[in-house]
Amino acid sequence: MRINTHYKLREIAGETIVVNQGAGGMDMTRIISLNASAKRLYEALAGTDFALDDAARVLTETYGIDNNQARTDAARWAESLKGCGVIEE
Repeated sequence: MRINTHYKLREIAGETIVVNQGAGGMDMTRIISLNASAKRLYEALAGTDFALDDAARVLTETYGIDNNQARTDAARWAESLKGCGVIEE
């Protein structure tokens, strides 16, 4: 998997959002907001090819959670961002 390079993180009014800077005619009615752990994953994995195990490792190292919970959370994060086009296979 890889984070689409057209998407960038921005801080607006205390919220972290993902914006698409590469496509004209995009849907400006959708806002992708990230919580702290989703932001941590995005920042740690942007610019790399990664697998769910890589994302789980980031969560385990950052938050000290067990590997099973980290894999579950990483899978949810990846599926959500795949659905928005932010993560590509």
